[in-house]
Amino acid sequence: MTRDFTKFPDDMSGDSLWDMSQRGDDMAEKRDVEFAVVFATEDEALKFGGILLVNRQQVLLCDNQESKDYPYEIIATIAMVLSYQAITEYEGLLQQYAADLNGINDGWGCHAQ
Repeated sequence: MTRDFTKFPDDMSGDSLWDMSQRGDDMAEKRDVEFAVVFATEDEALKFGGILLVNRQQVLLCDNQESKDYPYEIIATIAMVLSYQAITEYEGLLQQYAADLNGINDGWGCHAQ
């Protein structure tokens, strides 16, 4: 199958979705997707988590072992059908709220179907 770059653009998210589709993952099935946003301080992470909770999002505060500069991580879990558009729109929304708290997106992940 030839990759459709309008559906699977040439970036990390597009590559991940393309790989999943090539392994036979049912992309049309709704599943929980975890989005990571990292912060320099615990206070910033907690404020961001509070914003998500008020908006009825599932939130988890974790230690980010991968960065000394951004040691706090909020994982936001949302149920969605996997598509490049849905993922990038949600990442954009997260970044919009995280920017005022010096947070940065740090990827997404989900279980294969």
